[in-house]
Amino acid sequence: MNDYYAVLGVSRNASQEEIKKAYRRQARKLHPDVNPGADAEEEFKGVSQAYEVLSDPEKRQSFDMGADPFATGAGAGGAGQGFSFSDVMDAFFGAGATAGGRGPRARVQRGQDALVRLDLDLSKAVFGSEEELVIDTATGCSTCGGDGAQPGTGRQTCPICQGRGEVQQVQRSFLGQVMTSRPCVNCQGFGSTLTDPCHECSGDGRVRMRRTLKLKVPAGVDTGTRIQLTGEGEVGPGNGPAGDVYVEIKVANHDTYTRRGDDLHATVPLPMAAAALGTSMKLTTFDGMQDLEIRAGTQTGEVMTLRGLGVTHLRHGGRGDLHVHANVLTPTKVTDEQAELLRQFATLRGEERPEGRLQPNKGLFGKIRDALKDK
Repeated sequence: MNDYYAVLGVSRNASQEEIKKAYRRQARKLHPDVNPGADAEEEFKGVSQAYEVLSDPEKRQSFDMGADPFATGAGAGGAGQGFSFSDVMDAFFGAGATAGGRGPRARVQRGQDALVRLDLDLSKAVFGSEEELVIDTATGCSTCGGDGAQPGTGRQTCPICQGRGEVQQVQRSFLGQVMTSRPCVNCQGFGSTLTDPCHECSGDGRVRMRRTLKLKVPAGVDTGTRIQLTGEGEVGPGNGPAGDVYVEIKVANHDTYTRRGDDLHATVPLPMAAAALGTSMKLTTFDGMQDLEIRAGTQTGEVMTLRGLGVTHLRHGGRGDLHVHANVLTPTKVTDEQAELLRQFATLRGEERPEGRLQPNKGLFGKIRDALKDK
């Protein structure tokens, strides 16, 4: 029988922590992934067997008394029998390093979040609004109080995993017999089963229900803005805390106004004579009727700005502006009388036969100079 203390290189009165550190050091050096030699594989098996014995108080006591540590107990059946993969992981990374941890999982869990889309008119995005949302979500079962068991009944320990919530499977490998753990399929890892599931929720502890939520939409929201309603999502399993509802805004296109950031843009058609002579007109805005002054000589593309009539800033006070773009309309059909008047106008302007010269592309300073010259 091997001297397991010598294999690990520790004294006979070494503590469990010293034994674990010694095994970790030896295993890292001899592991086949690091040292592919045939001798290293055999030595690694010996180190793993030594750690299995010395890390188990009962097996260590049997070895210290000169007995075969594998002759009795759950490890009977030869060297490496019952050696758990989780023990290897614990030695390297500490207890609980194996995936999923140990023991039954909690029945009470947080509910999932929900994402809802809300279509909103542009006018409501400008000033904000209050909306009603109708959602289908999971709520706690009123019959069983979220417990999942029919009133008057309870749970019983799972006969498959004996309440551990996981079952172990032994597989052969170069380490010997390696034991892995996985959630119990009979109890879904909870460690217990319902003797009589609730007739209303079928043991889930939750039922589907349609709810109406009040939502205050702040002014200034835009497409893509998300509003969080904390605790308004579905109730978690086991009557756990409810998740959140996220409302994603989709602002609909408007027939008249286009939004760019927090500014609004619109195009107003101007008759040729009104653009030439100047005029005033009433403009329908989200703030009601507004007076718009058109200066004489207005050209297509010129912009008139109404300050503070745009969209409310979402993060701070104030509002954007409303920009009105002029579109001068040239008449396509005229009467004989109108045509004669236009010819007289052209004669007075000296425009009967305008020269066909192309206008040079002036830079910014040229345009400023011409504007000052006109004044």
